[in-house]
Amino acid sequence: MSNVKGKVVMITGASSGIGEATARVLAEQGAHVVIGARRLKRLEALATDIRSEGGSVEYQSLDVTELEEMKAIVELALTRFGRLDVILNNAGVMPLSPLDSLKVDEWNRMIDVNIRGVLHGIAAGLPVMKKQGFGQFINIASIGAYAVSPTAAVYCATKYAVRAISEGLRQEVGGDIRVTLVSPGVTESELAESITDDEARELMKDYRSLSIPASAIAQSILYAISQPAEVDVNEIVVRPTASMA
Repeated sequence: MSNVKGKVVMITGASSGIGEATARVLAEQGAHVVIGARRLKRLEALATDIRSEGGSVEYQSLDVTELEEMKAIVELALTRFGRLDVILNNAGVMPLSPLDSLKVDEWNRMIDVNIRGVLHGIAAGLPVMKKQGFGQFINIASIGAYAVSPTAAVYCATKYAVRAISEGLRQEVGGDIRVTLVSPGVTESELAESITDDEARELMKDYRSLSIPASAIAQSILYAISQPAEVDVNEIVVRPTASMA
């Protein structure tokens, strides 16, 4: 895809799941990928794989809840490649539980990563893109941004917030900067491994009996990036075909 080759794409939460799959797909298409996550060894392994296949990649440890770390990885992209075409705000956590379990620390962690992390990506990248006169934010939400289910109230709230932030950003920066919201349905990932509540864990086992690979979401992201500059794909919802939710 000619509109992807040579683009510089920074990806958060790139050590597994959608972030990892997207890094691989975009590198195969000739993009320069700059990947960040807290698990540095996984980033190193992913970078080795991408380079062994002729891809272009840089990586750096990243905690999206720390604004200075987000600014640092944006600076890495600029220093190495001289521009920043896309920020993929992908990092997220999902420790589901009923509200009456009162897992306040887990609620706060979701707020910090799922909402604050996206805002930090915007704060670090928007001045760069405005100065360049081009760019694209791709924010990963969830079908939980459209409907709430038991044990997922706080998680869904964070994803509703990502949806609202994305739409507000689109309206404010329209013209040269594109904004895309990608909302996956049940996707193969490690998200459910963070669930500590027994009830929520059992519900999630049934819910995840139908799932699609992370590469399916990566292909949707590739589609959004590959469109001509005057085309802004605003929202993509990707579900398993057999899913009724």
